[in-house]
Amino acid sequence: MIAESGFKVISCDDEYKELLRESEFLNKLSMKFEGVVAPDGLLDRHKLSEIVFNDRAELEKLNSLTHPLIMGRVLKAMHGEGLFFCEVPLLFEGGFEKLFDGVIVVLRNKSERIKSVCERDNLTAQQVENRINNQYNYDNNSFKEYYVIHNDGNLGNLRQKTHIILQQIEKSLL
Repeated sequence: MIAESGFKVISCDDEYKELLRESEFLNKLSMKFEGVVAPDGLLDRHKLSEIVFNDRAELEKLNSLTHPLIMGRVLKAMHGEGLFFCEVPLLFEGGFEKLFDGVIVVLRNKSERIKSVCERDNLTAQQVENRINNQYNYDNNSFKEYYVIHNDGNLGNLRQKTHIILQQIEKSLL
């Protein structure tokens, strides 16, 4: 939605997908997580997910490998840019919110998050619950210093809320 409004957007998920195409990164991954790289050289995402979302220490090991590489790419991409936006799924878990001048937090109730991810990724509710339990607890945080969008309606409602936030951000820069 933000890119549709004409702003530059960098996606950490896209940067991660790019990493997964690099043999050097896959070699590092296979050294830390046995059996997650198939003989054809491709990542077995299901196997890696089973490992990291059932053991917090394994998830931290994965994050310690991926986060610096991904954020390095993001910092390089944003160098010299004016206003841009960065989609960072694990922003608070990695402490990356400190890298940005402003943060937009999109909140959604847990049951809707679970339903949406189950449909999108063909996962069970328990698998999604395991992932959520390994993420930052948004329910216990006050986001006074951030722009907050409550994604509790339909897509049109979300677009409208996003547009309002973008206007506020642009106005704050004038």
